[in-house]
Amino acid sequence: MKLSRTVLSSLPSLLKPYSSLSWTTTIATTAKTFEGMTTVDEADVGISCFISQLPGFRGILKQRYADFIVNEVDIDGNVVHLTSLDLPPEMDVKEEDKTKTSDNVPQNYTSAIESFRSISSVTDAERLETLINQVTSGTDDEISPVVLDPSSDKSKRTAIHNFVKENFKFLVTDTVDGPDSTSKCIRVRVNSGAHNNRGNRSKKRKERGDKPFDSRGSEHWPEHVGKFLRFHLYKENKDTQEALGLIGKMLGVQPKSFGFSGTKDKRSVSTQRVTVFKQQASKLAALNKRLFGIKVGDFCHVKEGLLLGQLMGNRFTITLRGVVADSEETIKKSAESLGKDGFINYFGLQRFGSGSVPTHHVGAALLKGEWKDAVDMILDPRETERHVVNDAREYYKETGDIDGTLRQLPRYLVAERAILQCLKKCPGNYLQALKGIPRTLRMMYVHSYQSYLWNNAASLRVTKYGTSQVVLGDLVSTKVDAEKRMVDSLTSEHNESSEEALDCDQVDDTAVVDLPAERSDLVKVVSIEDLEAGTYLTSDIVLPLPGSRVIYPSNDIAEIYHDLAKKDGISLTESIHGVKEFSITSMTGGYRRVFQKPIDFEWELLTYTDSNKPLAETDLDRITVYKPVDKVGSAEEIEDEPLKSDTNPHESCETNLKDQTDSKEDEKDTRNPDSEQTQMALKMALTLPSSCYATMAIRELLKTSTSVAYHKTLN
Repeated sequence: MKLSRTVLSSLPSLLKPYSSLSWTTTIATTAKTFEGMTTVDEADVGISCFISQLPGFRGILKQRYADFIVNEVDIDGNVVHLTSLDLPPEMDVKEEDKTKTSDNVPQNYTSAIESFRSISSVTDAERLETLINQVTSGTDDEISPVVLDPSSDKSKRTAIHNFVKENFKFLVTDTVDGPDSTSKCIRVRVNSGAHNNRGNRSKKRKERGDKPFDSRGSEHWPEHVGKFLRFHLYKENKDTQEALGLIGKMLGVQPKSFGFSGTKDKRSVSTQRVTVFKQQASKLAALNKRLFGIKVGDFCHVKEGLLLGQLMGNRFTITLRGVVADSEETIKKSAESLGKDGFINYFGLQRFGSGSVPTHHVGAALLKGEWKDAVDMILDPRETERHVVNDAREYYKETGDIDGTLRQLPRYLVAERAILQCLKKCPGNYLQALKGIPRTLRMMYVHSYQSYLWNNAASLRVTKYGTSQVVLGDLVSTKVDAEKRMVDSLTSEHNESSEEALDCDQVDDTAVVDLPAERSDLVKVVSIEDLEAGTYLTSDIVLPLPGSRVIYPSNDIAEIYHDLAKKDGISLTESIHGVKEFSITSMTGGYRRVFQKPIDFEWELLTYTDSNKPLAETDLDRITVYKPVDKVGSAEEIEDEPLKSDTNPHESCETNLKDQTDSKEDEKDTRNPDSEQTQMALKMALTLPSSCYATMAIRELLKTSTSVAYHKTLN
């Protein structure tokens, strides 16, 4: 992409000798000990190599959360956008009719009562009619049930039960004892769930906790309407679980009612698909006025709910601010190299947690059966956390007071709260406490250890054999419909519900391709014949995530897996305990491409003076129809360029979506002596498969650490 004259005229003041800047030699130290706090460094988790030998340049990642925009790409390749907050007219009509049906008596109830007379007595029909009249009167008084005449004929009672169920959805029936031992009576009462929402706080509702779908959502649902409501979730500076937890609380449904394909970064603006079981779109649409940092829209009914892994990838729009390079050519060549050659497909730092206790350390303890150590690592104080959270951790460590700690711990600390609640019921049973953590979350620890081994293996592969050729013994994905078969395999694994299939389903939107035994033909070891024929490219090279169904490269790269695991006291071939889900030998394992190229990669250079103004347009900006700011570049470029810039809609938008705490942090971060001077930004758009981290693409571009700690020092 060519640079416009406007950009070029600004470059002399922005381009500086990058090699003279001191941060290039202190990245690791700064990232690990930011403000005296210990954090995970890239080298600690095996991230150490690059594809290109080009010099890097300075750029600030996620200076504002709006600098990192993520749009999900569905399984058919469609980019998911929030396009409307309104309820579709046809859906609005249907739901109004449905509400009338559930809250009031059908208009043809007179004929229904006449039909009821044919299977019951005249007095029973009159009793039923009286009950129905009370319901239709709209009274707020408690409506007493009616008891029909006793009957010893079971078939007759069954016919009455079925008739009421089919014709009067707002009523329910049960059977009570009659006046003598040979007869029983049918009792008819108002369905508390369908009339004026009575019984919402009843004991019965509270007891529904662990029951599957049919115990949640609307009790009456038209057969021709899909049982799942799908909507697009737009969120700012919130993670997926947090946003859905809030929506669920407002709707009165449990978090498990929601389905989604993967979670998105918290510090970002993201849009993704979500499904919820048997909920009215009107109820969700009404929440938009109350939600802060969240919007929902684009409603439709579907037959199936979403499952983890049911996506093709994500479309990223990333803005790097405060760009400083030693020459224009450095930026241009680096961007072109990323588009042409791609990046090493490392698992990013997010995979290993942002705290001082990396998740792969917890994973190692689980694999060794050290349950108490794992619990301690999850619960122990962390220097990197907010004071209120760390104080709660310190309090528990000093006092052991579970109730007091639970009162202090925020609800988003799901793992910590689950462990404490289990320890309260079963003191000292650390394994049971770990199993109390939701499965996808507790498996994250073991998966992160797999990722740690994979990263180290990838670095060794690049160090020993480079990035430009396939070598003897490499593991490659096979050529026959490889892409399709990889996707099919991924989908089938995520749909599998068996406890035996302990695959790498992810909670951080980094699903890897897990291969059941019958799909082992998806990979092979490169032979001499393959090399001579030139059958495979570097883009075909994969490395395994350890498991019982994977094969390893036949060259010396395989050794690093076993060597690193052995140093940690872990065997990849034998389990030292009988807990399957915390054993690599009971996991299927998977494969991951070593090199990844960005798809539909675009980039442009912008100049700006106000660090608080967004430089990329979000879905909400498009809905609220805000005009873009003047873009750096020629009129012709602006007209042809698909990436748009805009003014800040959040300053005047009626429904302010900013998280106040992080907004203040953003403002604090961007206050610097050069804030009013002209600065440069690099804006990029790229699509990546769901198995990839955009931060690793940025790392290849900048040749600097991607840790949050490091990028905070650049502000």
